[in-house]
Amino acid sequence: MGILNHVVLGVMVMLCNGIGVKGELNVGFYSQTCPNAESIVMSVVKDATASNSRILPILLRLHFHDCFVEGCDGSILIDDGENIEKGAFGHEGVKGFDEIELAKTKLEVECPGVVSCADIVAMAARDAVFLSGGPHYQVETGRRDGRVSKASLAADMPDVNDSIDALKSKFMNKGLPPKDLVLLTAGAHTIGTTACFFMPVRLYNFTGKDDTDPSINPQLLPKLKRRCPINGDVNLRIPLDPVTSEAFDDQVIRNIKNGFAVIASDARLYDDDATKETIESYLKFASQLDGSFFGTVFPEAMVRMGQIGVKTGSNGEIRRVCHSFN
Repeated sequence: MGILNHVVLGVMVMLCNGIGVKGELNVGFYSQTCPNAESIVMSVVKDATASNSRILPILLRLHFHDCFVEGCDGSILIDDGENIEKGAFGHEGVKGFDEIELAKTKLEVECPGVVSCADIVAMAARDAVFLSGGPHYQVETGRRDGRVSKASLAADMPDVNDSIDALKSKFMNKGLPPKDLVLLTAGAHTIGTTACFFMPVRLYNFTGKDDTDPSINPQLLPKLKRRCPINGDVNLRIPLDPVTSEAFDDQVIRNIKNGFAVIASDARLYDDDATKETIESYLKFASQLDGSFFGTVFPEAMVRMGQIGVKTGSNGEIRRVCHSFN
């Protein structure tokens, strides 16, 4: 049975059994204690979008970075103390902290001491997907905030220049199989941009011999080199999806197959039998549907990611402010 068939036929089993530590998460966790929690977070994300069009992919990325270090526990939000997680190299360029803090401030007025910062991050990511034109999926809540934030714990974050074996290993260590590596990559990179800072190795020194990644489509290569010239401005930003950069869709999966992946880690997903089979199976199945398939399988992967290492019950705390431990 193909890997994607497991997505379609086995998803209910996976959702019931969970991946990682699901704990006591459930949809509507705050329905009695803070019934307006989700609408308050959504209003903050909407307002932020009006003043910063880039905030949606930023909030989506923030959830990923939070979950991959110490689980989905808001540890990336801490900004007081030395050698905190936020300052790790693997979190370079991660933003969205002010929006999460603003949502927390509003929630503390509505229902003090109830909603965790970790849950705010998860809800804001879902809202970012929806406001980008993606699906509105149900977010499990009930996470508590972690009490540890160390840069050293972020040493194993997935990196743009990782090999496919390294990427698979890092995801598997979090309980996420190769198909989730493909789906989460495609969803996270369908909107937003990357900096030229992450491009020199792929464009100019791929094997250490002043060469270029041969997987780059010849039509895309000159465009990338024009935007990110050698010794150019490393802060210049380019779309992660050069084909439909403004749409939340499955184009990144197609880009990977056709050589139009922008960053190296995306391209590597076609170098491995398991991830390549996921891509091929997905495209075959999606071609038979009306375009809504990605809107089903991507949220399922997001829910599974949101279960990584969660703290529930008496574990952790509910912070009064998101940037500081109680």
